[in-house]
Amino acid sequence: GRVVRGVNARAKTPDWMVQRLERSGQRSVSALVDISNYLMLERGRPTHVFDLDKLSKPALIVRWARPGESVNLLNGDTVSLEPTMGVITANDRIESLAGIMGGDETAVSLETEHVYLEAAFWWPEAIAGRTRQLKINSEAAHRFERGVDFENIADDLERLTRLVIDICGGQAGPIDDIVLQKPRRDPVQMRLTRCQKVLGIACADTDLASVFDRLGFTWSVNGDVYQVTPPSYRFDIRIEEDLIEEVARMIGFDNIPARPPMARAKMHAQPETLRDAHRVRRQVADRDYQEVINFSFVDRVWEVDRLGNADPIGLVNPIASQMSVMRSSLMPGLLANVVYNANRKQSRVRVFELGRVFARDSQIEAGGLTLAGIDQPLTVAGAAWGPIDHEQWGQKTRLVDFYDVKRDIEALFGPRASQLRFAPVEHPFFHPGRCATISMQGEVLGMLGELHPKWVRDEGLPHAPVMFELHLAPLLTHPLPKPVMLSRQPMVQRDMALWVSAHIPAQAILDTIHELVEQMPELSVVREVTLFDVWRDEKGDGDELSLAFRFSLQDPEITLEDEKVEQCLAMIRQRLASVHHVRQR
Repeated sequence: GRVVRGVNARAKTPDWMVQRLERSGQRSVSALVDISNYLMLERGRPTHVFDLDKLSKPALIVRWARPGESVNLLNGDTVSLEPTMGVITANDRIESLAGIMGGDETAVSLETEHVYLEAAFWWPEAIAGRTRQLKINSEAAHRFERGVDFENIADDLERLTRLVIDICGGQAGPIDDIVLQKPRRDPVQMRLTRCQKVLGIACADTDLASVFDRLGFTWSVNGDVYQVTPPSYRFDIRIEEDLIEEVARMIGFDNIPARPPMARAKMHAQPETLRDAHRVRRQVADRDYQEVINFSFVDRVWEVDRLGNADPIGLVNPIASQMSVMRSSLMPGLLANVVYNANRKQSRVRVFELGRVFARDSQIEAGGLTLAGIDQPLTVAGAAWGPIDHEQWGQKTRLVDFYDVKRDIEALFGPRASQLRFAPVEHPFFHPGRCATISMQGEVLGMLGELHPKWVRDEGLPHAPVMFELHLAPLLTHPLPKPVMLSRQPMVQRDMALWVSAHIPAQAILDTIHELVEQMPELSVVREVTLFDVWRDEKGDGDELSLAFRFSLQDPEITLEDEKVEQCLAMIRQRLASVHHVRQR
């Protein structure tokens, strides 16, 4: 800094300086302030002009702020300071916030006669973030936190002095230049091959030499490695990519051709027999279910009482007391969704969720996505409650039942639905006698059932929802469709009503029929068998049911005659009588 005495603060700022300031977004304030702002724009050097008469003697000292200190800034704000903020003091009174903004008490005015011109270099790390912390805007801090030239401070101060004397007059004293510690400019290496690869163009040695010379960089080359030392005002040159960016900028971005990257694109055929979880979500949504997402943490009571899980996986640090264990099933969460909507006067709820459940399994080993002893399979579950359809004039209102949801499950499996088997089972979550396991080829895939009356009563529901849960993996595969030639011959339909023991499942009858059709070539004309009627004689023996089956028969080449049809039905009837002891009604 230096002292300049006898200045005329009321001097008019030259028009050329006012115009340049205005074009740069600065307004003219006074001659001394305008000169400081102009030098900042001209050379990138923020400076400050103190009113010498207002400064506390004897000297200016730079230090860190102390806890509890504050300063009144030029913008009129009084800010509280932190120990991480630098200040300039005189006689232990804070005169300026270092590198950010001067203090109001030593600001120049139209009455100022003697000034102290100050220029400094502040480390970017000592300025960055302070303005945001103090919630103020500062042109000086904007530059200092990005790096300002630390070598030419005296030259910039001479330029500032020249402008002050030319416009405001006065006598300048000597410069007091104090140097304690300056940044070290470490050289940065850039490989020629790397530069050419990043830019995608061939760069000659003469081109790079011209670029570095024009930028004022000190450089040397060893083979294809350039050792570049940036000047004192380039704080943005730190790594190899910074130098490559400078080369591209000086060559001209318009001179670099736009060449899309070439990559060997190998197309991988997606197996048609596989589908992802999103496809399953869309398929369930097509059945009029809405997707929900619940927490994986549930209440311990749900696991122990409702699901019969005596040893749930507990959390070390649960976020809430009612979320203390990991869920082993999605169904309790769906039940909570049903109750939530029912309490808000919703008369029909159909929701589903696809997510992970957690169970103990000693065979699971620790891996990248697995935890030792914990099985985390993906499952899909759904809940249907209320009418089977929205109220309308075309059909009577009927509550959803077990078989409605069973039909939805069969729709998810598509052509493999005929392989599904539903076997009665008891579970604490479901109604006794209205619960079944879902299996395919001997493997249990999930469960289906109506909610237990106890839980229906505890939740205050007027009627029970029907719920299901399936492992996701079996739903991700499906067979390829096989085209077959349609027969031109008419389809023949025959009905067969049988008395069957009430203890024999209807599926067992159908399985026996399908096995016989596959074994006997003469029964290949049997295309489809469906159960269309169940009847019980209330006055007769209650241990027997009347099951009516409809057979669809068709030959691909000839029209079936009655004799052939009756022969096929007789073979089927005979096999059913020998295996299941049925008799024709």
